Amino acid sequence: MGRFTVMTLTDAAAERVREIVGAREGARGIRVGIKKGGCAGMEYTVDLVTEPQPKDDHVEHDGAHVWVAPEAALFLLGTEMDFEVTTLRTGFTFKNPNQSSACGCGESVELQPADLKALAEARAAGAA
Repeated sequence: MGRFTVMTLTDAAAERVREIVGAREGARGIRVGIKKGGCAGMEYTVDLVTEPQPKDDHVEHDGAHVWVAPEAALFLLGTEMDFEVTTLRTGFTFKNPNQSSACGCGESVELQPADLKALAEARAAGAA
C-alpha cells in the first residue's frame, strides 16, 4: 500500500461500484461525502462521478473507483465501506471508527472528526 487511503472498500462494495459504473454511460466511479441531517446529526452521501474533483481523495479497489469529498475525509478516516443485501435494506454500509453513535434506522450517524494531525501524517506517509 504505497498510497494514502482515507477509507477502504470490501470486495462486495467494489463489485457494486463496478456495477453502478457499468450501467451508466460516462460514469467513472462514486463520490462519498457527508451532510448534516437525520436524527443522529450526519448522513453519508453517495453520488455518481463523471468528472472527479481534483481536491477529492481517490480510493481504488479491484477496478472500482471511489472519491472522498475533502470535507468528509476527517470523518471517514479509517472507514471500511461495504455493500450488503438484507431483508430490510440493500446498500452501502460504513464501518467507521469515528462514529460515536447511530440512530435506530441506521440512516444517520454521529461522527467525531479524526485528528487532523493523524490525517496529515497518514497523507504524508502515503505520498512517500
